[in-house]
Amino acid sequence: MPQDLDAVNPLEKMIPVTPELKKSIQTALDEEISKERKEVLHGLVEYIIKKRTENSVVNLNFVCTHNSRRSQFSQIWAYTAAAYFGIPANCFSGGVEVTAFNERAVASIERSGFLVTSTGETNPHYQVSYHKEASPLLVFSKLVEDPINPSLPFAAVMTCAHADENCPFIPGTEQRIPLRYEDPKRFDNTPMEVEKYDERSLQIAAELFYVFKRVSKS
Repeated sequence: MPQDLDAVNPLEKMIPVTPELKKSIQTALDEEISKERKEVLHGLVEYIIKKRTENSVVNLNFVCTHNSRRSQFSQIWAYTAAAYFGIPANCFSGGVEVTAFNERAVASIERSGFLVTSTGETNPHYQVSYHKEASPLLVFSKLVEDPINPSLPFAAVMTCAHADENCPFIPGTEQRIPLRYEDPKRFDNTPMEVEKYDERSLQIAAELFYVFKRVSKS
C-alpha cells in the first residue's frame, strides 16, 4: 500500500524538498524491495545503528570504479534520505580512476527534482541540493582517497562489482559493505538510455530510503 509522505516524514516541514523531488521520494518509498535485497542492505542498516549506539560519527563512502554513475547516485540519495529521516550522516563517494560525474547521470538526478549547478568543463564540480535552502553537496569524480573524503574510519559501500573485486584494501575503511548495482552505462546512446538511468537511480533511492527508515525506527 502506498505510504503517505507526510505521515512517513513528520520532519518534512523542517526539511523541505522540491515539489518534483517530493514525487520522486514518494515513488521510492512505494517501491517493493525483495527479501534478497533487504538481506544485502542489512549490513548497512546495522553499521549505521552501531555507530549511532556508540555516539560515533557516521561516515559512508560510496565506491565505484570511475565515481561517475552508481556511486554518485548513492551519495546523493543517501545524503537526502539521511536528512529526510533526521539521521546525522556524512555521505561521500569516490573511485579508483578519475573521469567525470557522467552527464547522463546528472540529467537523471535533475529529472528526479534535485537542484544542480556546475562549474568547470573536464571534470565539472556540481552542487546538488534537495531544496534551495538546503546545504548542497559538492560532487565530482575523484579517487576514494581524495582530500574531500574522510580519512578517519568510514564504511566503504561498494556499489559496483569491478571496484568490489579489484580494490581489496581501501585505507581508512573500518567496514566494507557490498551493495552492487548494475551499470546503466550499457544503455548509453540507445533508445532506453533515459529509462535505464532513471531506473537505476530509483532503485538506489528506494533502497537507501529503506535503510535510513529502518535506522530511524531502531
